[in-house]
Amino acid sequence: MIEDKNTPRTSLSELGEFGLIDHLTKNFEITQKSTIRGIGDDAAVLDFKNEKCVLTTDLLIEGVHFDLSYVPLKHLGYKAVMVNLSDVYAMNATATQITVSIAVSNRFPLEALEELYAGIQTAAKIYGIDVVGGDTTSSTTGLMISITAIGYAQEDDLVYRDGAKENDLLVVSGDLGAAYLGLQILEREKQVYKANPNSQPDLDQYSYLIERQLKPEARKDIVELLKALEVKPTSMIDISDGLSSEVIHLCTKSKVGVHLYEEKIPLDPVVISTCEEFKINSTTVALSGGEDYELLFTIKQDDFPKIKANPNLTVIGHMTEEKSGMGLVTRANEKIQLTAQGWNPIKE
Repeated sequence: MIEDKNTPRTSLSELGEFGLIDHLTKNFEITQKSTIRGIGDDAAVLDFKNEKCVLTTDLLIEGVHFDLSYVPLKHLGYKAVMVNLSDVYAMNATATQITVSIAVSNRFPLEALEELYAGIQTAAKIYGIDVVGGDTTSSTTGLMISITAIGYAQEDDLVYRDGAKENDLLVVSGDLGAAYLGLQILEREKQVYKANPNSQPDLDQYSYLIERQLKPEARKDIVELLKALEVKPTSMIDISDGLSSEVIHLCTKSKVGVHLYEEKIPLDPVVISTCEEFKINSTTVALSGGEDYELLFTIKQDDFPKIKANPNLTVIGHMTEEKSGMGLVTRANEKIQLTAQGWNPIKE
């Protein structure tokens, strides 16, 4: 299908700030009982009664966190929500509301922001959250998105990073490395396009990898699964910066060591074959790739029978005493010191 280059473009200046907010948020519905007042007043009003409030925020900047040459705006809106919901679920909490703030340059027409907010609205509908506020402003450097996610949990249900104990099992949801490889595919095709704008990429064999990069899912289902299995993790974190970085966070906060087994790290077959194509090590990709948004957590050994047959969960190691260090046990049964080589958002 040939793209229509003559699509209408509505200047944001035609609406003004408040008109823009009203236009972009007019279709958002309130679904949470805890939302007393949403968009349209000086502040949102929430009521969690006796539960503890959970709050997290993330900032996404064009040229640093995303490249609009291959990231559709609708996918970007969806992913921006997932990045934040994932942090709420990593606390073993329920996400209920978000606020959305954007800074945008005059190169973006209204129709582009409609696409962005369509992705946000889709995420809100699927995950049952309310959009209750935010802000819009101008930018001279491109698009910036800041989303704050709000949720709640009973105090006894909350899980932190510092609760892991010696002999706890280390567990991960899903599989790892696909999002990083999806990014490499998109970057490769961008270079091909720049060299030959008439080229038409065939990405069918990489569809899983690209979906994991452009449209990740926060693992609300894993939190619900663990509750159904009556398993409360002793510590938990989401995998945004790579498996090794997150394992080190858990160990450092909990003051324990770890034996992480290379052969146990879950990899999709497409990840393995694509790593062979790119001539890169699949374990390195899983350890350092990032943006998987899976949940990494520890459980007591007594809870192992409850999860052992579940295809969504994989035991990849166990926690040790702190002085034994943080090690990757290779397939050759050699122990290598874990290092945090994931993406670093602070660059000199």
